[in-house]
Amino acid sequence: MSQTSTLARPNVRALTRIVATIIPGVALITLCAKLHVPSWPVPMTLHTLAVMGLAIALGPRMATATFLTYLAAGAAGLPVFSGTPERGIGLTYMVGPTGGYLLGYLVASWVTGTLARGRGMIGKVLAMLAGLAVTYGFGLPWLGLYVPAGQVVAFGFSPFILGDLINIAMVALGAALMPARLAARFGR
Repeated sequence: MSQTSTLARPNVRALTRIVATIIPGVALITLCAKLHVPSWPVPMTLHTLAVMGLAIALGPRMATATFLTYLAAGAAGLPVFSGTPERGIGLTYMVGPTGGYLLGYLVASWVTGTLARGRGMIGKVLAMLAGLAVTYGFGLPWLGLYVPAGQVVAFGFSPFILGDLINIAMVALGAALMPARLAARFGR
C-alpha cells in the first residue's frame, strides 16, 4: 500500500497580496510613530490613527499581522518606534514605559477589526473606542511599573485621550468617505 502526500503549493498571488498589504501598513505605522510630540515617559504619536485605520480597512487578521510585523521589525532592532534610536532599540525599547501600549495596540488591532466587521459607521466608531480601551487597559498598568501609581493617569492617559479621540474621528471620516468599491479591495 503506497501513500503519497502532496504538499499544497503556496498560492504566490495570495502571498504577494499579503506582503503587498503588510509592508505599506508597517511603513504607515512607522511614519505615524515618527510623527510625534516628545514627552516623557510616553511620546504622543499617531499610532492610534494607524492602528485603528488599518483595523477598519483590513480586518482583524491582516491588521494584527501588520502590527505583529511592525513589532517584529522593532524587536529585530530596526528603528521603527517613536523614540528610536535615541531612547533605545529592539527589545530594550519594547519593555520600557511604552511596552504596554505596544502590546495593547496589537490586541486592539484584532478587537477593533473583529468588532467593526460588517458594521455601519456607529458600529465602527464603537469598535475603535473598544480598541482604544484595550490599548489603555494594557498600557496604563505597564506604565505603572515605571511611574508612581498616583501619576499613571497624569502621564499615560490625560495627555493622550483627546488626541486619540480626534484620531478615531479622522479614521471614521476617512472610512465614511472611502468609496465602497475601494474599501472592498482591501483584504479582510
